[in-house]
Amino acid sequence: MTSRNWAYLSNYGIYSAMVVFTIAFFAHAIEVAFSLRNNDSNVEVDSKSKFDFSRTQRSGRIGTAMMMLAFVLLFAGVIFRGISAHRVPWGNMYEFSITGALGFTGAYLFALAKYKVRWLGLPVVIAVLLTLGTAITVLYRPSAPLVPALKSTWLAIHVSAAIASGGVFLLANCVAGMYLILDTMERKGPRKPWAVNLPTLESLDQLSYRLVAFVFPLWTFAVIAGAIWAESAWGRYWGWDPKETWAFITWVAYAAYLHARVTVGWRGRRAAWLCIFAGSTFLFNYIYINIWGTGRHTYSGL
Repeated sequence: MTSRNWAYLSNYGIYSAMVVFTIAFFAHAIEVAFSLRNNDSNVEVDSKSKFDFSRTQRSGRIGTAMMMLAFVLLFAGVIFRGISAHRVPWGNMYEFSITGALGFTGAYLFALAKYKVRWLGLPVVIAVLLTLGTAITVLYRPSAPLVPALKSTWLAIHVSAAIASGGVFLLANCVAGMYLILDTMERKGPRKPWAVNLPTLESLDQLSYRLVAFVFPLWTFAVIAGAIWAESAWGRYWGWDPKETWAFITWVAYAAYLHARVTVGWRGRRAAWLCIFAGSTFLFNYIYINIWGTGRHTYSGL
């Protein structure tokens, strides 16, 4: 099979994944809509309430199944992209984006299996659809050889670690955002009856911390691997290039978050805001520096 055929298969895989993600979006949206029915918890559950609960559960299960199928299709699309280009598929912003969406979805499915976080399905699928939609409409570039600076085994090591870290960091941001939303609601009064199925603030606080603590060593490795690669490619470990600088800022921000949690004892809103701030530095590096920044790390292909 020719490289062109593999490229077509990659596109079909990604388009198919977007269709399935869209089905997952509607399924999770129905789940959320019926979960937010303002029923009186003191009233005996009637047959209609039981039907609504059954519909909610069924929609949630469909959404989860569609997320898993979409992950497989997107994984195939990323692999076929690499085969078509005869290299790892991380040479430009289009490839970074589709692989980043894959990493983000994988992080969610892992957390779903371990922590039962199906309530995150809707914001996750929205973020993934926005990422893939931007990738295929604005960032798409045909398969092409790597620029000379990227022709290294460190590409697979450094970028894969960075993508995996980014997926978990952004999932932690979604959890922190959910914490702030629910905390704001509860400050206005007791939790509404329709919110009883949502996670507690304490569980959200702990989950965001666990996700960051789990992946922070991998991000540290990614930064170190990037420095080693820079020495091999450019003869220096660190040059304060904009992308290097912002990668370090992200490392400092998440280190500050972990330090505040463990040493200072920050919990709740302060910790959630700090987590979101740290995640925003990662997104700024990923979007702004890659597209509009200057330096040796601008490989957007735009």
